[in-house]
This record gives sequence, structure tokens and C-alpha cells, in this order.
Amino acid sequence: MNKIIIIISIFISLLKADEEISKLVIDLTTSDVKKFEQVILRGIVLSKAHYESKFTELDVVVVIHGKSYKFFIKNKESSRYKNDKKLLKLSKEFGLRLKSLSKIYGVKFLMCRAGMQYRKMKKEDLYDFVSLTPNVMIALIDAQNDGYAYMPVR
Repeated sequence: MNKIIIIISIFISLLKADEEISKLVIDLTTSDVKKFEQVILRGIVLSKAHYESKFTELDVVVVIHGKSYKFFIKNKESSRYKNDKKLLKLSKEFGLRLKSLSKIYGVKFLMCRAGMQYRKMKKEDLYDFVSLTPNVMIALIDAQNDGYAYMPVR
């Protein structure tokens, strides 16, 4: 009888662990390459690993606007960012790491459509894993109403 209770307790604990999801929405506006790499490219991976070690999932949404558009353009050489030598040097590496965040880690990237239109950008200019939101306020309101913790990266 005690074995059955222990097995049921373990089973219930495992089910509960599967249900636990921590949520984070990152309000990304920085153009700073170092901060972008530190918080987005490294920080998300480290945070995901931390939560996985506790058998908890971390669901991350990154809302892109302000000066951060430049990190999500496929062909930077023919964009308004073509003179940003530091960005151009790291462009290929950043693109691969962002794709990995999307495909392997399940990070969702949402870009503000209103800001894109203002900057005369097209969906074709972006990496395929970037989705559009009508505007940044809608994305942030929806995420926070769905229980996502808010983190600005300026």
C-alpha cells in the first residue's frame, strides 16, 4: 500500500512539474550590441537552463521596437544599418543565434508593425521567425494580461 502511495505521489509531482510555466515578455528597444548580446542572446539561454533545472518551462516573448529593429533584418548590407560596422561584423553570428533561440528554445519574436511602416521596412526584410504585432502596446498588454512578467531592455 505504501508503494502505491509513493508512486501516486511521484506521478502527481511530475504532472505538476509539467504544468508549471514561467512567462517573460521582454520589451526590447536597445540598439546597444553588447546589451543585446548579453540580455537576449546569452541571458535567455541561461534563464531557460535555470528553469529547466527546476523542471519548469520558461516561455519567452521578445517585443521588438524602438532602436532594436536592426538586429532582426536579414540583409543589413542593403539596409539603413549598412554603415554600422560592429553590427555588420556580428550579423551572421547574431542571425544564427536568434534562429536558435526561436527554433530550439521556442522564443517568440514580435515586431511592431507600426514602427516598421514608419521606417519603411517590409516583412521580407526580416528573419522568417519574426512575427508582426499591430503595435507594441497591444503586444505588451496582451502578454502581461496573459501573466507574463515584464522586463524592459533599453
